[in-house]
Amino acid sequence: MLKLSHQPVLLTETLDALNLQTDGIYIDCTYGRGGHTQAILSQLGPTGQILALDQDPEAVQFAQFIKDKRFNIVHNTFTQLQTNIEKRGWLGQVNGILLDLGVSSPQLDNPTRGFSFMQDGPLDMRMNPDIGESVAQWLDTATATEIAKVLKDYGEERYANRIARAIKAESVTTTGQLANIVTKACPPNKEHKHPATRSFQALRIFINRELEQLQQVLIQTLNVLAPNGRLVVICFHSLEDRIVKRFMRDNARGDKFPINLPVTVEQLNPKLRIINKPIRAKQTEINSNPRARSAILRVSELTDFQKNKKSEEKNTIGS
Repeated sequence: MLKLSHQPVLLTETLDALNLQTDGIYIDCTYGRGGHTQAILSQLGPTGQILALDQDPEAVQFAQFIKDKRFNIVHNTFTQLQTNIEKRGWLGQVNGILLDLGVSSPQLDNPTRGFSFMQDGPLDMRMNPDIGESVAQWLDTATATEIAKVLKDYGEERYANRIARAIKAESVTTTGQLANIVTKACPPNKEHKHPATRSFQALRIFINRELEQLQQVLIQTLNVLAPNGRLVVICFHSLEDRIVKRFMRDNARGDKFPINLPVTVEQLNPKLRIINKPIRAKQTEINSNPRARSAILRVSELTDFQKNKKSEEKNTIGS
């Protein structure tokens, strides 16, 4: 049995969803600590290929221990998915794409990265600490109105205005300071979540432009996948899951026509086919990995209609 140094969420369900072929080409857009990648590799044959992307330099460094000619990793954000696939000549040939969204457990467990309110450390939260400004730097220059908007839009925080004013009343440079400020600003509640959960989540999503990047990569998957290639996405946040759900639904419906106009499925030209209902972790997994509680896995695949469409476009260009 494959032994993983880091147990990823919904591993068995992810492998099933990818519908792995031994000679297939697969992309892990969020390598993390490589749990999914290693599991995929263990099921590929000698001609199979897997390319991993990650913007976190620590993840890329960690990946160097995999000595396998079928595996490559690129230090890049997944918004560069199509560019990396084009360089390899794999456009329209990829059999499966995996997106395991959000922050990874190693990032949360490292206090120097500033993602967690459970350990004190510098208030950073950047997926790539070499690019852009940290949360602390942004909070220092942002207005209370701007902070409140981020907390509302990305964290759905009901006490956003109160928290924002409290943040601007102090100089915040560490995760411990921010967690204490948010806790004091929020009235007592009966929720099991820490009062700072939504605020930390919102600031992380904002500073890394996570929702915008997700929208960019989803569009690219339509060009990258082979016909019947699978798109598998694991979400941990309602906002990102909403984006994925809408993307898959809209592309499964196909092109828009007047309501009363009779059209065939071919004329609708649906780009995706939704494979099954959203999948959640079983209680046994949640017991061993509480992070799995909020995970939602969605699966779709590129339709055969896209193969026919690409062939027609190629013939038109060649004529």
